[in-house]
Amino acid sequence: MITNKNIGIILKRIEKKTRHNVLPSVSIIASGSSSPFHVLIATILSLRTKDAVTLEASIRLFNTAETPESLILLSQKELEKLIYPVAFYRNKSAQILEICRRLINEHSGIVPKELDELLKFKGVGRKTANLVQILGFGIPAMCVDTHVHRISNRFGYIKTKTPDESELKLRQKLPIRYWLSYNDLLVTFGQNQCKPVSPVCSTCPVTKECPKVNVSRHR
Repeated sequence: MITNKNIGIILKRIEKKTRHNVLPSVSIIASGSSSPFHVLIATILSLRTKDAVTLEASIRLFNTAETPESLILLSQKELEKLIYPVAFYRNKSAQILEICRRLINEHSGIVPKELDELLKFKGVGRKTANLVQILGFGIPAMCVDTHVHRISNRFGYIKTKTPDESELKLRQKLPIRYWLSYNDLLVTFGQNQCKPVSPVCSTCPVTKECPKVNVSRHR
């Protein structure tokens, strides 16, 4: 079982195991840019989209327009062409333009760092807002996507039914010193090792401690 007594050791093993794996696309964007705006837009593009597609679309977009002020000058058709083929690219292009307008009109073109302010933007949910805080501002926050939700429960570390429940429980339980890295570690681990179906338990660095909750088959 994985508890707060060994969670630090568990995360260190995962970090070592995933050291040479490719980071999630938004983390790559964040590592090459100090812009919370880039993190916000890349995260929106990433929703329901494969990482490789998100990364390519983000690079195309930011090579053309890096700021809300420059991006707002694009037409929706131009923006759609730049971000295609991300999922729901038409809806996302309209959403991004609206975010840029509000950033310019209400925040002087600067992405706010407060969670409540980020959540006021249409289409920005808790996952996106928390990731902007972590990668854009270096603020300890709890970003929970499907990987984080699944693996935290698979470990037996928490017992929840939804990502929102997992966020609340992890905020209560996980020591804050691990918050900044928790999402990156578990997303990378989930994409390469602890997969949704048939995880690769034979080479997992924490297989002895993991109770494999709800795992029906593994490799």
